[in-house]
Amino acid sequence: MVIKVFVATSSGSIAIRKKQQEVVGFLEANKIDFKELDIAGDEDNRKWMRENVPGEKKPQNGIPLPPQIFNEEQYCGDFDSFFSAKEENIIYSFLGLAPPPGSKVTKPEEASSLPNGDVAGEAEGPAEGTEKAEESGENEAQKEDSEDTQEKNEEEGEEGAGTTEETEEVTEEGAEGEAEEGEAEEEAGEGEDS
Repeated sequence: MVIKVFVATSSGSIAIRKKQQEVVGFLEANKIDFKELDIAGDEDNRKWMRENVPGEKKPQNGIPLPPQIFNEEQYCGDFDSFFSAKEENIIYSFLGLAPPPGSKVTKPEEASSLPNGDVAGEAEGPAEGTEKAEESGENEAQKEDSEDTQEKNEEEGEEGAGTTEETEEVTEEGAEGEAEEGEAEEEAGEGEDS
């Protein structure tokens, strides 16, 4: 079975190019055989891809964008479903392939009973726990950042209050000085008129 990845080699969209590179790079890194088919340079590839993406998987405009992944004629998914399968560590079942020999990846259908009585696949995996811990760590860091920002704003607010008072004093002094200058100019102007 050959995995077919439909790509657009001359795409103007950076997002599409990055997604294509991620899919192709992952397949190459994991030594999964695949065939890259260009929809930009070959009208037949584009037509075949568009006709074989299931209706419910097509976007609202009806034109599926690359990358689209197939196992022979069987539709596997788009980038989002590929990414989800990769994150959940079920990429082989997503691609319709048997896991390589010696891998610890089990298919979700093969739920087996563990010695402690739990069912494999239902227990929270270490990766999920780590992600949740990281998320809560990020939340704590965000809370600390917002607290620091509030403290800085309060400090600046106190400084700002002093600055306002100082500004008022300067303004009053400046107004007095300007008034004195104005009177001096008037007196000088009167002297010139005489």
